[in-house]
Amino acid sequence: MIEGRTLPEVPVAWDPWQFQELCVEAFVASWRARGFSPVTVDNDIGLLERTLKALGRPAWDVTPEDIDRVVGGLAVEGRAPSTRRGYVRIFKGFLRFLQARKAVEIEASFGVRLVCPVDEFNASRHVGDDSPALLPPPTPERVEEFFEFLKARIATARKHAPAARDYALFQTLYHAGLRSEEASLLDCPDVHFSRGPFGKLHVRFGKGAHTSGPRPRWVPMLDQLDLVLRWFLDDVRGKFPDSPALFADESGARE
Repeated sequence: MIEGRTLPEVPVAWDPWQFQELCVEAFVASWRARGFSPVTVDNDIGLLERTLKALGRPAWDVTPEDIDRVVGGLAVEGRAPSTRRGYVRIFKGFLRFLQARKAVEIEASFGVRLVCPVDEFNASRHVGDDSPALLPPPTPERVEEFFEFLKARIATARKHAPAARDYALFQTLYHAGLRSEEASLLDCPDVHFSRGPFGKLHVRFGKGAHTSGPRPRWVPMLDQLDLVLRWFLDDVRGKFPDSPALFADESGARE
């Protein structure tokens, strides 16, 4: 006590690897609390463990150069773009969790203020095989042909449900103007048909500016996107395993 005041509590001296292990356990517990299927949880646990092991340092110490090294190494090994995206996706999800739940403890214990090391340079250069900036946007006629192809594919595909899901997903990307990661993180309750004249999507994990973290926003369902998503939820989504994800794959995980 100093002049009647209590001294601030000294932070516990955590071992960084032990603390990260506890954070991983809490992150996994949050998946279960949100209702993710056991298959999804098991798959993502393995992916997160491989990602953190490859990075070789606690998540709060990871730099853009570490992301370059790991994701670029996967590219050199010939790993598929989807695999590389998976590493980036799971790391960004873990870091968002740390920013939301553990930022104060991490700064107090390790003197680090959390900043996401994934940026437009390492993500676009390594995770994709092409650069969207170098490709001209498709013409309206080309887009119409694309959606007609997807629609016809629903009737002829060996598996109806995945083809129908892909049609609804691409309609959402196009008419709502979402990024692919934003669409993949949509949950079924994020579709609000009663908001506004056309209904709205609650994009809870919208891209933030620089290091600000996710910025939620509401996006109107224009150009009859509400009809597409009503059809999808009523007639298609129930054919996939039960999970919160709006656009789930055949295991219930996110597309």
